Amino acid sequence: MKAYDLYTDQELLELLRSGDSTAYTEIYHRYKFILHQHAWNKLRNKEEAQDILQEVFTNLWLKRETIHISSNLSGYLYSAVRNRILDHFSHNDVKLKYINNLKPDLGEVPTDHRVRENQLKAIIEKEIAELPPRMREVFEMSRKQHMTYKEIAAELGTSEETVKKQVSGALKVLRIKLGIFIYLFILLHY
Repeated sequence: MKAYDLYTDQELLELLRSGDSTAYTEIYHRYKFILHQHAWNKLRNKEEAQDILQEVFTNLWLKRETIHISSNLSGYLYSAVRNRILDHFSHNDVKLKYINNLKPDLGEVPTDHRVRENQLKAIIEKEIAELPPRMREVFEMSRKQHMTYKEIAAELGTSEETVKKQVSGALKVLRIKLGIFIYLFILLHY
């Protein structure tokens, strides 16, 4: 009996069709390196090239009884690898399009949270604007410009105690008008 490495591709195919696993192993060893190199040249990824090679050889074994290779075996295997690579690229394109369609465009679509926060800020600003002028001025210097009572008193030419009473009075008015939750929002954000 001849050694399997001496058989031609056509003889190995005939043995493969009859279920000879040694013929399959010989075909695998005969073409695995050159097919892997071909796949790697196209993909530039060792693992993906190995996966494609495994798929091609697995299919060869699974379809061994029905496979009809009219040309040469090497041409068939090259075509199978090329087709798997094209399928791989096509699948990646579809996957990328799907992922991109799932991603929301965060720059253009405001979230529900942001919309509610902006509405709340508008309500607060309206109520602040309705405070008496001096109280509003002191409150805005304290909360928006982050000035200390001492700095406000110096700028307005009044005492720190007056500034403290004005801010306290503004908070009291806002708490009554806006309710406790919005009052807490003011304390945290202004």
